Amino acid sequence: MADPRWATFDCYGTLVDWNAGIRAELDRLLGASTPDGLLTRYHAIEPRVQSEHPTWSYRDTMAAVLAELASEAGMALAADERDALGRSLPGWPVFAEVPGALAEAHDRGWTLVALSNTDRDLIEASMKTIGVPFEGAIVASEIGSYKPAPGHWRAFQEATGADPGRHVHVAQSHYHDIVPAHALGIPTVWINRLGERGEPAPTRELPDLRGLADVLDGLVPR
Repeated sequence: MADPRWATFDCYGTLVDWNAGIRAELDRLLGASTPDGLLTRYHAIEPRVQSEHPTWSYRDTMAAVLAELASEAGMALAADERDALGRSLPGWPVFAEVPGALAEAHDRGWTLVALSNTDRDLIEASMKTIGVPFEGAIVASEIGSYKPAPGHWRAFQEATGADPGRHVHVAQSHYHDIVPAHALGIPTVWINRLGERGEPAPTRELPDLRGLADVLDGLVPR
């Protein structure tokens, strides 16, 4: 297309149910009676590890967080379980409405690109499961930067030359995505699956991806 419209997406939490995937592995490995408590700790530890080690692969990041959680629980992980989260990630479930919503946006002419705090093999597996054509993906392990740092958006701009006036970012994480995209002047659609509150306000907000194509078309008309 001579003048494409670009929709960039976070993947895990937005398109893929990473809470379900992580929770299942933490429960299996640590036998938690309060898996949501462990999940909360996971989400507290991971951003710190990413900030401290921006060049690590996401597999290594997840392994480090898992090891820290096991240590806090007074448990020792078997050597073959160190990569349990990375090994399980390709099987994490896609939210039910996602394939249809993305297909509708794609059919209306939106070019889809994933901006993910992950590794190439992992995002490729998830995009294959979603089953809707993506133009490509920017991943943390290849650019040496984890969101909320602005590296993903800068790499996307360098790779595509996208017109900033025809670009919208879609994500679930206010901290990782909405805040930095807002700071860069990029319109945002917050997929607020958890009913959270956050400042700055997104450009638009939805509880899930249903109706996304209409919202995108409202922000950048054909």
